[in-house]
Amino acid sequence: MTEGADLRTGDLPDELTAAEAGMWQAFRNGSVYDLRSGDSAADDPHGGHPWGPERSVRARIVAWLLLDGPPALQGRVASLKLTGVRITGVLDLAGGTVVPYVELKGCRFEKEVLLPESRFTTLRLEDCSVPRLEAARLHTEGDLHLPRCHFHNGVRLTDAHIGTDLLLNQAVVYRDRRGRSLTGDGMTVGQDLQAEMLESHGELSLRSATVGVSLSLRGSRLSNPYTRLALNAPQLTVNRTLYMTPAGLGNPLMTSGTTPARGTLVQRFECQGGIRLDDGRFGDAIDFDRARFTFDDDHELSLLRVQTPELRFLGERPERGKVVLSGARIVNLVDRASSWPGPGSLHMGGFTYENLVPQGAFPLARRLEWVAAATAEYAPEPYERLAAVLRDSGEDEDAREVLLAKQRRRRETLPLAAKLWGYAQDWTVAYGYRPGRAALWMAVLWATTSVAFAHADHRPVNGGHPAWNASLYALDLLLPVIDLGQAGNWQLRGGWQWPAAVVVLLGWILATTVAAGATRLLRRG
Repeated sequence: MTEGADLRTGDLPDELTAAEAGMWQAFRNGSVYDLRSGDSAADDPHGGHPWGPERSVRARIVAWLLLDGPPALQGRVASLKLTGVRITGVLDLAGGTVVPYVELKGCRFEKEVLLPESRFTTLRLEDCSVPRLEAARLHTEGDLHLPRCHFHNGVRLTDAHIGTDLLLNQAVVYRDRRGRSLTGDGMTVGQDLQAEMLESHGELSLRSATVGVSLSLRGSRLSNPYTRLALNAPQLTVNRTLYMTPAGLGNPLMTSGTTPARGTLVQRFECQGGIRLDDGRFGDAIDFDRARFTFDDDHELSLLRVQTPELRFLGERPERGKVVLSGARIVNLVDRASSWPGPGSLHMGGFTYENLVPQGAFPLARRLEWVAAATAEYAPEPYERLAAVLRDSGEDEDAREVLLAKQRRRRETLPLAAKLWGYAQDWTVAYGYRPGRAALWMAVLWATTSVAFAHADHRPVNGGHPAWNASLYALDLLLPVIDLGQAGNWQLRGGWQWPAAVVVLLGWILATTVAAGATRLLRRG
């Protein structure tokens, strides 16, 4: 009996085993073909219990059904629904178009699954043991579900197109020969990519991937002790939010975007190895709430030139490695003081943000430490950015404190003479950022010179002159733009001319400082 005749009539091919014959009939009927024994330990696809020929089918017969299978029974829709089945040989569907619905649960594949350049409507592999999934340029109109599957030699989805959702929840993926667990470079996912509570042992690569809605790594554990990166995703585009946040543990598991309620036992997102999100675009936010990073000295959480409306930097402080935000553009920076690394481990050159939304206590002194930690060598830009954000939010006094801190940091880079002059400016007028101190010094100087000039030797400049008044004379010298009629009509004699010159010089400095402070206050109003 030929295969073509079998397909035209729907008759069973002679070469089928008993298990394959049952699968053939279930395919035509569109029903589930379940070969489980009922013993949970023996039925575990990831366990070591052997599955014999009574629950084994050949991959070639599976491919025959999917690519050129028999017609459905009358009133039925042909579909392949296998549970607890062992598939022997390589399942090779490369370049094929699979029309029937495919759902395999708790199955065990003996060898790799080859799906490059194949087309499916929807493909579901749930809780299956798969040596390797090779699916470059795979195209699905609907979902690709791979939850709870174990992939022992990696998954390749390079340039794949997933029409709706890609599910990898609770999957366990080990590295391939190149050290990568999952390779999804250039992949496009129409809606959500859910990889919650995923275990990745190797490099998870999503370079230039695009996700139509959100990418969720809630509760996932990424580990790559072999190379520098556990997550390598430069130029990643996520139209909504990237979540690296906790997942709730319960019955059922609180995944699929659910935020764990207070008091729920949670599993945090953990990463052992570097993360690279350079040049990424995220439509809503990047969320690191309670994330835990275990870095070596050469590892980085790299967000170079990232663009997103909101960055929620609320994870644990990395004890080693670096956090790189250089060139990133953020609108709202939601952060916690305890989340940022210390000096030398934070880089923020060209980092711009518009609003600060601290969670918990984050006093200005700690914020200045945050800026100082990002500038191993003096750079004015981080201070000026922080001052501008504080000023825009109405915190003008704090903004002045930041600019004062900038001048003090700059002073440490100056030669000795300029450094001494800087200390003098700081001690006297705080570089002009505390105008009240300048006004106080002016008042003290006026009182001192008024008493001194009362005993000074003086003479009139011309015949008609107002009466001598030491206090008005001192004030006339101190206020360079106001003429009180004393300085122009009286002249000190002898050594008193030198103190008068010093008063004029100090008057210019102090008056300018007070005027600058008043201008800032008026501008704020």
